[in-house]
Amino acid sequence: MISRLITLPNYYSFFLFGPRGSGKSTLLRKTFQGMPNLLWLDLLDTEQEARFQSHPGELLNLTASLKPKSWVVIDEVQKAPKLLDLVHKLIEEKGLLFALSGSSARKLKRGAANLLAGRAFIFHLYPYTSIELASTFDLSQIMHWGALPKVSEFQNENDKKLFLQAYANTYLKEEIQMEQIVRNLPSFRKFLDAAAQMNGLPLNYSKIGMDIDTDHSGVKNFFEILEDTLIGFRLPTYDTSFRKQQRQAPKFYFFDCGIKRALNHLLDIPLKPKTYEFGRAFEHFFILELYKLCAYRNRDETLSYLQTKDNLEIDLIISRPGKSTIFLEIKSTAHITEQDASSLRKFTKDIQNKVSIIVSLDAQSKSFDFVQAYHWQAFICLFLEEKI
Repeated sequence: MISRLITLPNYYSFFLFGPRGSGKSTLLRKTFQGMPNLLWLDLLDTEQEARFQSHPGELLNLTASLKPKSWVVIDEVQKAPKLLDLVHKLIEEKGLLFALSGSSARKLKRGAANLLAGRAFIFHLYPYTSIELASTFDLSQIMHWGALPKVSEFQNENDKKLFLQAYANTYLKEEIQMEQIVRNLPSFRKFLDAAAQMNGLPLNYSKIGMDIDTDHSGVKNFFEILEDTLIGFRLPTYDTSFRKQQRQAPKFYFFDCGIKRALNHLLDIPLKPKTYEFGRAFEHFFILELYKLCAYRNRDETLSYLQTKDNLEIDLIISRPGKSTIFLEIKSTAHITEQDASSLRKFTKDIQNKVSIIVSLDAQSKSFDFVQAYHWQAFICLFLEEKI
């Protein structure tokens, strides 16, 4: 079994959020394996879901014989959000500990204010990182098929394709509607296709709205739904004195390369080095990798990007409390030259307390004045070891 970077607490209640299929249930089973007096409720089971939606008080009966510090796991708790009122009561009055997993914070926020108001830690689980996959990691495979745990279990590429298509067509489109998050499913389906096309590009809500016959606010709400259901995240613009010079629109990235390619109907098309699509896929992969690793590190690091009105762009900026800001250019080339460093060098030369770095597929580390160039894996090692 692949070890995950998250270590869940054994002494305090917690939420474990993550997109469907990211391995939450597997991680919980590993964490609580062999634990005595464990009560496990799986709300993906339609009978249990219906039972606790109709009669949430059943939780009190099931936990009546449990002693303080006993654990209760509720998998996909967002399917019965009223349970959280009773979870709160059982934590306070009986001293029980709860592990609560979910693939949507949206319904929980509607059903229980403040997610137990500090009585439970909050963790997020994502598809595999390159570090978790270790010797089994294959960049070309991850860029094409993504890093969902289930995908890595399939040996046959057609099976991978069928799984990703089912995920995109069934879960993203119809299960979101079943949870009553989206009522206008035809518009949402069109929106998903448009959002996948816009993956990694500055968002233009009005243009997307015109394409799918929805107004600006409706498109913005659809993106909020994708974020609340953990299907992706918006990358904001860098918040500094550059504000007057730069474009203000955020970018949006789907949580997995394979899901994005499934929505774009590109799973049958190989990614070829030195092509535009390869470059975009590599940038998507690397930004996801940094996003996941920063979340797991829990160091209050924030990610952003910068694009000026004359189209000078910094692909990724990592702001770190008390440390220098990292300005990153992401290149998919296997041979970095001084020309590749020109825009980064020009843009960051007058910025104080900064590190300017190019990451690429070039195995050789290089230096161009104050701009450093690393293979992307070398950069990640230096970043995690805090040597940058």
